[in-house]
Amino acid sequence: MRVAIGGLHTECSSYNPVKMTDHDFTIWVGDEMLRQGYFDVLKRHDATYLPTFYARNIAGGPVASATYDRFKADFVQRLRDAMPLDGVYLAMHGAVFVEGMHDAEGDWISAARDVVGPSCVIAVSYDLHGNLSQRIIDAIDVFSTYRTAPHIDIPQTQQRTLDMLFRCLKTGQKPCLAWAPVPVLLPGERTSTEDEPAKSLYASLPDRESTPEIWDASLMVGYVWADEPRATAAAVITGTDPAKTQAAAEDLAQAYWDARDAFAFGMDTGSVQDCVTRAVASTSRPVILAESGDNPTGGGVGDRTELLCELLDQQAQDVIFAGICDLPAVDACFAAGENADVTLNIGGTLDPGSKPVTASGTVLRLHPGDRDDQRQAVVQISGVRLVLSARRRPYHKIADFAALGLDPRSVRILAVKSGYLSPELAPLANPAMMLLSPGVVDQYIERLPRNHKPAPTYPFDKGFDWSPQVYFKSAQS
Repeated sequence: MRVAIGGLHTECSSYNPVKMTDHDFTIWVGDEMLRQGYFDVLKRHDATYLPTFYARNIAGGPVASATYDRFKADFVQRLRDAMPLDGVYLAMHGAVFVEGMHDAEGDWISAARDVVGPSCVIAVSYDLHGNLSQRIIDAIDVFSTYRTAPHIDIPQTQQRTLDMLFRCLKTGQKPCLAWAPVPVLLPGERTSTEDEPAKSLYASLPDRESTPEIWDASLMVGYVWADEPRATAAAVITGTDPAKTQAAAEDLAQAYWDARDAFAFGMDTGSVQDCVTRAVASTSRPVILAESGDNPTGGGVGDRTELLCELLDQQAQDVIFAGICDLPAVDACFAAGENADVTLNIGGTLDPGSKPVTASGTVLRLHPGDRDDQRQAVVQISGVRLVLSARRRPYHKIADFAALGLDPRSVRILAVKSGYLSPELAPLANPAMMLLSPGVVDQYIERLPRNHKPAPTYPFDKGFDWSPQVYFKSAQS
């Protein structure tokens, strides 16, 4: 059996003014893909794998159209070169937004279908924070998505998807694919699977696959910070019995709809000022402050300074803040050298809505990275050890701090640009607070511009009635 692999994996806030270009992505092509641990799950099945093109990046702004066009052309050509094929596995995210385009995944996956033809099995895995469309459903055969947020089940999702792909190839079965869009669109911070009601909803998915006719049950939260028509939650069922597949999709969609008012943030929340005040007064440590509105892993720019200013204004002590993206400030630190005193203009280099702040401090540490755009600097500014990065990036792992000589477990206050906390940082929090801060991934989603999102959609609209409508892959309807 000959199976091609590929994909495009990022999520894009359409409210983010900073476009992603080629340089922002990690790109694997050809056999390089098979050397990456990300695709180790392929070893589960004996087949001839034909790697094509795979690109990924942390969340950010829209993908520049020229970048997307180059990526797609490379992928399509490599897919053509791999023909003939029995199957294709696409590891996608589901929330790519390309400037001037709605439904980028629909364009990408449809292009794959055009190359391989109708008989080839196309299997797709998704992040649960992705968006679907009928065009996508029409182009694929099997589908599965993450069941955890934070995402700790990526290999398991890949495994489910590949198992279905090879089930099709070995048995000759082509399942029907049904989806039920749900007019609910909430941020991931209110739908974490570690908290109710998402915890129980996602825990129920294996039981929904308890009959042989239902191969996979997936529940999409959707991606709220993309202003496009396909931005919505959805239930997706892969199965072999159309009636049972439809019933399963209806039941799962209804369960999500019924729970819509119960979703809430999984940690204490408040304004930037309020949360810093509480952190400064706290007698426990470390207090972790998650600055949600500028979270790079949600699509934030990463250069806003509201939290830094508040920490300095309130004279917070023994603080690590990781971090702010500011290439000119990093350059200035490297020019000055370690232990040098510097005066820096910090922030506002990417997001026009971010106000820069001028501050003086001492360069504690310089980290060169493997290339210039991976350089980092640690600067002591009053009671704050501030991490500056040359490019947008999160600080979600202990190793991120250790590489800079920092220990997040030893400080009074740890501030990070984040929504819900990563699995490594969450256990350290004593306590954690999420700042409902401004930015392009604003948690106050009702105040976001809505020019293309479907209406009515909860919580933008309330007081409307709804019942599930199931749509099948067009060949099955």
